[in-house]
Amino acid sequence: MRFFNTEGPVNCADHYCLPPLARLDLEAILGLIDQKKYFLLHAPRQTGKTSCLLALAEYLNRQGTYYAVYANIETAQAARENVEMGMADVVWKIAMAARQQLGDTGAETLVQEVRRGTPATALVEAFLTRYCERARLPLVLLLDEVDALVGDTLISLLRQLRAGYPTRPHSFPQSLLLCGVRDLQDYRIQSSGEKSAITGGSAFNIKAKSLRLGDFSRAEVELLLQEHTGETGQRFTPEASALVWELTNGQPWLVNALAYETTWEMKAGRDRSQPITAERIQEAKEALILRRVTHLDQLAYQLGQPRVRRVVEALLVGDREPSALPPDDISYVHDLGLIKTEGQLTIANPIYREVIPRELIYSTQLTISEQSLWYLCADGRLDLPKLLAAFQQFFREHSESWLERFDYREAGPQLLLQAFLQRIVNGGGRVDREYGLGRRRTDLLVLWNFPGGVQRAVIEIKLLYGALSQTVADGLAQTWAYADGCGAEEAHLVIFDRTPGKAWHEKIWQRAELERGKAITVWGM
Repeated sequence: MRFFNTEGPVNCADHYCLPPLARLDLEAILGLIDQKKYFLLHAPRQTGKTSCLLALAEYLNRQGTYYAVYANIETAQAARENVEMGMADVVWKIAMAARQQLGDTGAETLVQEVRRGTPATALVEAFLTRYCERARLPLVLLLDEVDALVGDTLISLLRQLRAGYPTRPHSFPQSLLLCGVRDLQDYRIQSSGEKSAITGGSAFNIKAKSLRLGDFSRAEVELLLQEHTGETGQRFTPEASALVWELTNGQPWLVNALAYETTWEMKAGRDRSQPITAERIQEAKEALILRRVTHLDQLAYQLGQPRVRRVVEALLVGDREPSALPPDDISYVHDLGLIKTEGQLTIANPIYREVIPRELIYSTQLTISEQSLWYLCADGRLDLPKLLAAFQQFFREHSESWLERFDYREAGPQLLLQAFLQRIVNGGGRVDREYGLGRRRTDLLVLWNFPGGVQRAVIEIKLLYGALSQTVADGLAQTWAYADGCGAEEAHLVIFDRTPGKAWHEKIWQRAELERGKAITVWGM
């Protein structure tokens, strides 16, 4: 029985899959190859790049016009600045791939011949030259994980490929595709002894085009889920399919992970007579986040990079316009798959929106001693006024020491409140988050399960800018709109005052307001 794949390339014999070549603009790629172009394909991790490249190499080899070789050169990263070791690894990987994919048993012998007397800084160029001159057909070379290389090894590889370019196709590959997470201009190359970085573009200025592999469309998500239904008879309800799309926005690994969790990891989901419901998808999402699975753990690692921090922190705070951020940083974080740039700049999907603050506050929420039992009403509802009053006191007593622990200090107050809130709702509910540049607020929707149903409450977070009266007026209008859109019966507006030197008795306050007939409690902190 096939299954949804979450590790490594897709094999359509083993896994439910969308035809990999259908995800590429094959006509455009074939045109670039025919025109002897060198180009890039990039996309975030675990979006299907390798699967597509393997399918492309197989397709080209079946056509019989070119020899196509796919080689993953990620292992050369271990060489770091050692050019001799790095280039030797690259040519061995290409030769091994030629043997495996083309049956060329002489490729590895050729490596040994070329390595004798050839300096490391010319090894790749010399090997590819000799290989192409002896080949019966022009070579199309597909190099994966190129941006995993660092420093001098990456500089040497790019410059050797550029040096051999004029002799193609007789003495160098007809066409070359470099694949990685980032676009070429984001290959920031800095050797150990250098203070200034060399960009990939300057080391490889023969690039004709840069292609990006996109996420699944909504139709593709439904088609992938339908493959499971077609083979097992177990269907995803329309609400479940819609929720998979809503939570992932088509990010391929997330789509497969939610589907695998519900159809294999959950015992109830293994009963093929039972449909996969939206409730099961929500449970799967929470399970993936709590387990901190590898994909999401890699996401957390990326948050520590300064270029990522600048963009993500601005999104969490929401007090800047996109034009205030360096365009290169936005492009880089987009290449990593963390943000969307279509329309409003925002986090790429709702799961990432939840994971990012959770990861930033993970250790903090573990050390907060609050428990949900302390804030339950007699009917099982969450007593949010009591909870927010307790947070007010907690923030007054501990904010200075706690905020110093955050790498994302500008977003510290919002993150600390979310850590406190997450500690309370874990196990009995969840918190949905909305934020984006220029919004000047963070929207939280608290969903709490109690015997009478699901409690829905919104908490709007704002930083004080300018006059308090205007901040409150703007916040009330925004809180009302968010509560109305979510169908929440309870609403709170939290305003953090970070004015230096201001006394706590002036910052801590609470009052009840009415906005368009809806009661909203305003909290000053």
